[in-house]
Amino acid sequence: MILEKDKLLKVIENSIGYLENVNSLPIGVNKNKKELIDKIDTKLPELGEDFATALEKLSVGAKAGLIGNRNPRYFGYVLAGTTPTALAADWLTSIWNQNAQVFNSSPAASIFEEIVASWLFELLLLPTDSSIGFVTGGQMANFTAINIARNSVLERDGWNFDNNGMQGAPLITIYCADVCHGTILSAIRMNGFGERNIIKISTDSEGRMIVADLENKLSTHQGPKIICSQAGNVNTGSFDSFEEISRLADNHNAWHHVDGAFGLWARTSPQFLDLTKGIDKADSWTVDAHKWLSVPFDSGMIITKHKEALANIKKTRCAYSGIQDDFKRDGSQWVPENSRRARGFVLYATIRNFGKKGIQEIIENNCNSARQLAKMLDSYSDIRIINEIHLNQVLCRIEPKKIVTNLNKFHGRVAQRIQEDGNCWIGTSVWNGQTVLRMSLTNIYTSKKDIQIAVDSIRKAIDYILKQDND
Repeated sequence: MILEKDKLLKVIENSIGYLENVNSLPIGVNKNKKELIDKIDTKLPELGEDFATALEKLSVGAKAGLIGNRNPRYFGYVLAGTTPTALAADWLTSIWNQNAQVFNSSPAASIFEEIVASWLFELLLLPTDSSIGFVTGGQMANFTAINIARNSVLERDGWNFDNNGMQGAPLITIYCADVCHGTILSAIRMNGFGERNIIKISTDSEGRMIVADLENKLSTHQGPKIICSQAGNVNTGSFDSFEEISRLADNHNAWHHVDGAFGLWARTSPQFLDLTKGIDKADSWTVDAHKWLSVPFDSGMIITKHKEALANIKKTRCAYSGIQDDFKRDGSQWVPENSRRARGFVLYATIRNFGKKGIQEIIENNCNSARQLAKMLDSYSDIRIINEIHLNQVLCRIEPKKIVTNLNKFHGRVAQRIQEDGNCWIGTSVWNGQTVLRMSLTNIYTSKKDIQIAVDSIRKAIDYILKQDND
């Protein structure tokens, strides 16, 4: 008997009310930190409060500070919304509250991870005998990839990491683009490396590694090597030359890792498959599902063709975990975590909901919408699109005819005005030393109408700031 049934149903009812109105709510937050805190009851209660009071205080306190990233005109970062299927599966995951640590702690969680893994290899056109770990997101996926790459290249060089650790180990050189994602640099540092281990590779105007520079710098260093390439630059959406990089990696006995947080999904579409040519020749890949698959946050994956390397990320096993059985997947064997959420349930339901064809259509709709957005913005004489539209990322530079004292700050003010206006959400980035407006399209519900509203909002904000300065 569920004593809390009525209370839980009330929460669901209120949640559905939020979802029904989410597209009409302001997308941005127009209150400062102090104003937001003032709306929250911050006093630690001496005695516990009842269910309704606790949930009401949470809801009231959070409401003003929620970003509308479910809205189809939210173009910030690389964030997708969620679908009813994913939400429902996530709700079930919380109700079941399974620990996906080992097979015995949840046979269901283990089996569903295995099924989803095989589906992902097929969707992403990766070797079917690859191995996968389900982690929190791109940061932990890249951390895990660098970890197993480190151990593997040391072993190739004759150094037993399990016995000797890092102290006294051969110097590992890690090659990455001079505009690589911050999670790569953080992953490198958290794995015990410093600046002297990192060699930055020059990039072209789109952020792609210049292969000739990589080849030259690989030849000037001895010892174990790791190369980090990128599928989907977080600013331009560009892709590295994976086939050539893998050839160099093979020649130098290096590990080739691909950070593909959102770009790896391009492999699900024949329209964009050529962007990833040769990517299957790499040693490891990372990808997020809470981007283009529109599942709730906390859903990243590390994939590698070297099953033994990932299986050995941990060398110890809790005494109470039972005897290891290779026939039964222990989820925590492939990731840094032990106790962990059963991430396979939501992925299973979501992939079933979309199907192979549906995922392809999502990618193509967003990428074609990005082209439409870029074309409409570029039609204005004072707006210049500064990147090739490879996938779903759009960068634009505003070049007003009127003299603007500080054009970089001007872009920040325009973005802030767009966010305060609440019709769409666009942020800024820095590319080639200039502040730009940056748009990332990953919401499955984005339509042509949304693109028009976004363009109008950008135009309105530019004119508002120009008029404000003129007055």
